[in-house]
Amino acid sequence: MRPAPRSAAAAALAVLALASCADGPAGRESVTLTIAANAISGGKNSESADWVKRWVIPGFERAHPGVKVLFQPSGVDDEQYKTKIALDFRSGKAADVVDVDGIWVGEFAQAGYIRPLADVAGPAVGSWEGWSQIPEAVQGLGVFDGKKYGLPQGTDGRVLFYNKTLFARAGLPEPWRPQSWQDIIDAGVGLKSAGVATPIQINAGTAMGEATTMQGVLPLLAGAGAEIHADGKWTGASRAMKDVLGFYQRVYGGSGLGDPRLQKDAKGRDKSFQRFAEGRIAILAESDYFWRAVIDPRDGIAPMKDRDTAVGFTRIPAIRPGAGIRGQDHVSMSGGAVRVLNPASRHPALAWQLLAFMHGPEATKSQLAGQARISSRGDVNDEVLADDPLLEFVADEVLPLTAYRPGLAVYPQVSAALQEATSAVVNGRDPAEAAAVYRARLEDLVGGPAHVSG
Repeated sequence: MRPAPRSAAAAALAVLALASCADGPAGRESVTLTIAANAISGGKNSESADWVKRWVIPGFERAHPGVKVLFQPSGVDDEQYKTKIALDFRSGKAADVVDVDGIWVGEFAQAGYIRPLADVAGPAVGSWEGWSQIPEAVQGLGVFDGKKYGLPQGTDGRVLFYNKTLFARAGLPEPWRPQSWQDIIDAGVGLKSAGVATPIQINAGTAMGEATTMQGVLPLLAGAGAEIHADGKWTGASRAMKDVLGFYQRVYGGSGLGDPRLQKDAKGRDKSFQRFAEGRIAILAESDYFWRAVIDPRDGIAPMKDRDTAVGFTRIPAIRPGAGIRGQDHVSMSGGAVRVLNPASRHPALAWQLLAFMHGPEATKSQLAGQARISSRGDVNDEVLADDPLLEFVADEVLPLTAYRPGLAVYPQVSAALQEATSAVVNGRDPAEAAAVYRARLEDLVGGPAHVSG
């Protein structure tokens, strides 16, 4: 069970009480804090920019007389924004509170751009009420080397979606709760025998890009008991990696359970969405984005009018019970953004108060703007997701066991190497050979065999 939510009033009082902390305005002295995000009104992430300007800034300024908060908007490509804020951190000119992608945290920490929250703002960080509302696994989005560098914003989770109508045709159970990879294969065989065109879609190959890694390789790797980066080393041609590539072979290596051509198509992922909506794919590994944005009956890009009755969802099983990371029976992967503090802030304690205010329950609900999306806070999710079964399921049953990509600079190249390995298997290469080629490429990327395990 989740911790009992605190009342909004109590949470607000806790934030307001921080106004008397050290480094607040004294006498007539005014203090200016800044917030930076890749968001701009009328452009990229417009809703986020409007929320900062219309809710966060006036609310915080009312609670802190003498404090002025400024917003530094951007509306550029993510890599351009990353370069900009890296330069700002390096020159000491960064905003006090900065939005970053969770996958940048480790890279920025290693570069010295950011420091653990407690190192910047002191003991008030550890006593924040919000930690009890954010599952430990979700806190991991802002954690590097065991230290908390940022507060996670919204997040997501990967699950298996399945078509209940096709399952009924194949005589498969509802609800479906696979406990192993073999259960997935067995379901696929039954669906194939029942005439389903494509029983299983697990993203593979380079055409799918990062969707191959996040929806396919990394959840499977977690289910085989490994993470792509652990204890300072990258996972190479380990037993777990060979198991992952072996699973791809079972799906795409002539069994007819998956469609190899779809994995090579430049628009393969979009086509997989459409085929699932049309009842031509039975099992699909995807994030909650698929439910809320792709097959949404009203506004989806591949709408399913009967989504709420025809589509089931279940957790991704480990290769066998207890064999996943942390000894788990089921696994997932998540992503999302975090907010960090500028170590060079002139008012670090007050900057922390602003950051905590932005992640309080009322602020989080305000940022959602009435939309059903997963926040990092359990108390808010309990309130706003009650009418959405999939998002409630992800928040309650998936996020507590999720994992994240390593926030290291070389990760995108490692991800590309993983995609190439799955592509090789889809094209008929033996999994062990594909793993060996992947390892050689990995060693080149990360500085040699000393940085690779397995």
